[in-house]
Amino acid sequence: MRRSRITAYVTSLLLAAGAALTGATSAQASQLAAPTGYVALGDSYSSGVGSGNYISSSGDCKRSTKAYPSLWAAAHSPSSFNFTACSGARTGDVLANQLTPLSSATGLVSISVGGNDAGFADVMTTCVLQSDSTCLARINTAKGYVDSTLPGQLDTVYDAITSRAPAAHVVVLGYPRFYKLGQTCLGLSEAKRSAINGASDYLNSALAKRAADHGFTFGDVKPAFTGHELCSGSSWLHSLNLLNIGESYHPTAAGQSGGYLPALTGAA
Repeated sequence: MRRSRITAYVTSLLLAAGAALTGATSAQASQLAAPTGYVALGDSYSSGVGSGNYISSSGDCKRSTKAYPSLWAAAHSPSSFNFTACSGARTGDVLANQLTPLSSATGLVSISVGGNDAGFADVMTTCVLQSDSTCLARINTAKGYVDSTLPGQLDTVYDAITSRAPAAHVVVLGYPRFYKLGQTCLGLSEAKRSAINGASDYLNSALAKRAADHGFTFGDVKPAFTGHELCSGSSWLHSLNLLNIGESYHPTAAGQSGGYLPALTGAA
């Protein structure tokens, strides 16, 4: 009887130890399988237009090794890195061309999109070439689009991201204010510069609202760009460049590393 009890006790200890080891192994396996891949989606502010060092295979998308997604991946070594952001992308382009890498293994997604949908390029062209009143009218049209149409387009993109990468933490990056006001500055009038800044704030508010409603994090780049706007004397943005129109009003390499990268890092 005594030997039988000892045998039963030892057996129960072995079973308990085995269960503990199995649990630890399962926990380790779960940790190893944790989604840690990074996918960078979006428009030219994410692809890195204006920062140079474009990846030749990216063609007209102009993805740069100096863009914030490349810099974040180099600093954090995710298990995988897929960079599909593309110059000129609108919400429909993200849906059609950029979501393939998303999966259950994706742990982080970054995206900037909405500016092209709202007509950013046309706003800037109008404001550069035409009167104050025409510029402000075009900006008001863009704001109307942000109110009426853009939220639904963003919802479709954000729902698709969640569906394809359910475990991912998603960071929606905003846009900077473009001008430092109250400065002597060649080019646009103070009224135009103020209205353009206001339009950027208006778009950012819409992006932040949609991001919050989807449980995403909004990465606000405005604080980092403060003091580095156009007309500041230390700009992280390209002004109008007639020799390279595509880079006009886009972040420089310093804007990517000093403005966008910290916003992603702080939100990731």
